[in-house]
Amino acid sequence: MASRSGTDPPEWALPSWDAVGPDPDEPIRPAARPGPGPALGTPGPASTAPGPATAPGTFGIRILAVSEVTRAVRAAIRQDPRLVDLWVEGEIGRVTVSSAGHAYFALKDERNQLQCVWFRDDRGRSAFQAQAGLRVVVHGRIDLYEPTGAMQLYVDSIQPAGFGDLALKFEALKARLAAEGLFDTARKRPVPVRPRTIAVITSPSGAVWRDISHVLARRWPLVQVVLVAARVQGEGAPASLVTAFRRVERYAATCRDEGRPDDAPVVTILARGGGSLEDLWAFNDERVVRAVVAHPLPVVCGVGHEVDVTLADFAADVRAPTPSAAAEIVVPDRLEMAGALRRAADRLGAATERRLAAAARDLAVEARALERVSPAARLAAAREQVGLLFDRATRAVEARLTRERFRLDAAAIALPRVTAARLTAARGAVDAAAAALPRYTAGRIAAARSAIDTSAAALAVLGPSATLERGYAIVRREPDGSIVRDPAQAPAGAALRIRVARGDIAATVDDVGSG
Repeated sequence: MASRSGTDPPEWALPSWDAVGPDPDEPIRPAARPGPGPALGTPGPASTAPGPATAPGTFGIRILAVSEVTRAVRAAIRQDPRLVDLWVEGEIGRVTVSSAGHAYFALKDERNQLQCVWFRDDRGRSAFQAQAGLRVVVHGRIDLYEPTGAMQLYVDSIQPAGFGDLALKFEALKARLAAEGLFDTARKRPVPVRPRTIAVITSPSGAVWRDISHVLARRWPLVQVVLVAARVQGEGAPASLVTAFRRVERYAATCRDEGRPDDAPVVTILARGGGSLEDLWAFNDERVVRAVVAHPLPVVCGVGHEVDVTLADFAADVRAPTPSAAAEIVVPDRLEMAGALRRAADRLGAATERRLAAAARDLAVEARALERVSPAARLAAAREQVGLLFDRATRAVEARLTRERFRLDAAAIALPRVTAARLTAARGAVDAAAAALPRYTAGRIAAARSAIDTSAAALAVLGPSATLERGYAIVRREPDGSIVRDPAQAPAGAALRIRVARGDIAATVDDVGSG
């Protein structure tokens, strides 16, 4: 509220004591004191009964209690028939629903707004529910809530009359940006599971930053948080939010360039508390929406309450119903993580025990197999087998010896008889051979002599002597005794020996003639 200049008091201020006094031209008369207002629903004129006399020292000023003023205003409101049963058209602002189910909202036009109350029973009978940004026509009555002195419209029915100007602008911009593909699900990026550093774009002086810090510290104390201050309401809020996104991008790039990748944010939270459509309008600005889409990091938007929806929610990679929920989304819960680790450890321990048990069984099988093939075991088995074989061999030898002994005994018994028969037969064969030997020897000698004579006759016909007998000669060189077959082998003057049928002739080559 703008302050007044000068020293003049406001019109509603109580005048100072020295500025108030009795008018000498007008007699002092007691001021009329209004009586209590009529009962609810029974308007009537205010009581005109005179009140008590003015207290001494007040100089004719009538001072009323706060309750008297509120009752008088309430009575005046209830006496006006236009305010008891009326229809009002306007645009709904922020809607708040209490835990009892009553709805509270502001009905506004271009210049003023009227606070409205819609009780749970009336809301339950209505097929239409109040939403921020809608232009509606409501029916009810005007009354004064005495404890707070607030004038309110008590609504009993509501029906839509159309969208408000901001709502129409919101839908038009939403349709245009959606046509460009800025809200497509395909471009949404996943949020890192366990980020080391996150950036938070919000107002540092609001409760939102404290709530986010509390949630992050409670759920995942290991995370590093970078606060980027920005205006979240007012004319300069869109430009401030766009600048905040650029600051986050520059800071992340600087960290990576300086070799500190762990300090670079990997996800950005855009947060603001709840408010009316006008309060949240900065997050419907086209510049902010495009900055969210162009941001290189995944963006989690937690603006307003669960019923509040902005275009930044559609553009963000993840939409959170509240700022605290946004903080819960970007980091895991350490208690859940610890529980998961415990369960994983239990599963790992059980799996390890099963693997160890299986390995122990396999090891026992292998140990038994090794025992069977170990040198000591094999030696013991070989010794046992040798013993068995030795026993079997001993028994076999003893049985063989027994059989051979029986055979020898039988042979010894039959030997004289067999020997005598064999000797008799051999003696008879020797006698027969001795008798036939002269004839056999003479035949053999005669046959051999006949064969020799035949061979000698053949040799005589084919031998060199027979050839020499026919007038041929064998010429040999004297020095080496080689046979001369070519005149070139016996040059003139060469000593030769010529063999004829009856002897050898020494000769010398005088001349060698051609063929």
